[in-house]
Amino acid sequence: MKNRIKNCYIHIPFCNKICSYCDFCKLYYDEKLVNKYLDELEKEISNIYQGEELETIYIGGGTPSALNNKQLERLFKVIEVFNKSNNIEFTIESNFENITKDKLLIYKKYGINRLSFGLESINKSNLSLLNRNITKNKVEDTINMCRELGFTNINIDLMYALPTEDIKILNEDLSYLFSLDVEHISTYSLIIEDHTMLKINGVINIPEDLDSEMYELICKEMKNHNYDHYEISNFSKTGYYSKHNLCYWNNEHYYGFGLGSSSYIDNKRITNTRSINRYLEGNYVLESIELSEIEMIEYEIMLNLRKSEGILLKDFKDKYQKDLLDIVDISELINNNLLIVEDNRVRIPEDKWYISNEIIVRMLEGCNYE
Repeated sequence: MKNRIKNCYIHIPFCNKICSYCDFCKLYYDEKLVNKYLDELEKEISNIYQGEELETIYIGGGTPSALNNKQLERLFKVIEVFNKSNNIEFTIESNFENITKDKLLIYKKYGINRLSFGLESINKSNLSLLNRNITKNKVEDTINMCRELGFTNINIDLMYALPTEDIKILNEDLSYLFSLDVEHISTYSLIIEDHTMLKINGVINIPEDLDSEMYELICKEMKNHNYDHYEISNFSKTGYYSKHNLCYWNNEHYYGFGLGSSSYIDNKRITNTRSINRYLEGNYVLESIELSEIEMIEYEIMLNLRKSEGILLKDFKDKYQKDLLDIVDISELINNNLLIVEDNRVRIPEDKWYISNEIIVRMLEGCNYE
């Protein structure tokens, strides 16, 4: 049985400058290369999209706002092929460094109703380490411009646990974020990935106890400022959860178009090539893996437990015709206060989210699928 697809991710890999921490699929902006890429993106979508009504579209990167105005218009013309629901969540990522009023007007013209900005930090030492160039004036002017143009759903990304950071700096970043009064905040502990400038330069992570202390501070301050902690790394005002990201955490199927993107279609995990040359030749897919039922269940457990609501037992049974509690022994995890079963769901208590990976591994080890 085919699964209905109602979510779509589109990757725009181009950037004006490369952040020192970034391990995403990205390329320096080149006008001619962007034009070729958009042509190929149109072909990929035409070959794969089956006409489903989409409830979320997310344009990420890279830096989509690195495109010039004409290229943004071209991108949105490509996307017009999609059948969009009346209440679609339509998101685009942007950087404060290259967003303009004209670009925001193009977003508005084509139906974008959710904006996501990578701020990461407002501290000069942090920004220097990350190879970012952002000023408070630019941030505030941009947010005010977005509001004046009628955008009412804005996310800002915050990065923490940087080696140039302490609790005082994190508090200052948080206070500044709260002053912007945006609807959604995503937080990321710095991970030093291979092949990034941070790794090449020998930067190392802060001690884990300080990382944990920072996470606890973020959780406390978000709650104090009326943000719901609805997923391990995400906080939202009531009614502004990211519908698109929830599709991943709910283990729903989705399209992924563009260089390096991922899809989940008909129980296959599909990864696109990161080679721009292969992509422009029409060789989009790097790997396609059909999941067994056991693998699908493991994904369901891993992803669902990232959410505050956890795994809904009725939904799990409807999806797999199995009772979760029949195939996994979680009694020890419950006795150690690492899992809670209540209201027909299994969830990790918020004060244990920092060690959620360890809890999930232990839960998967206790599965018996026979």
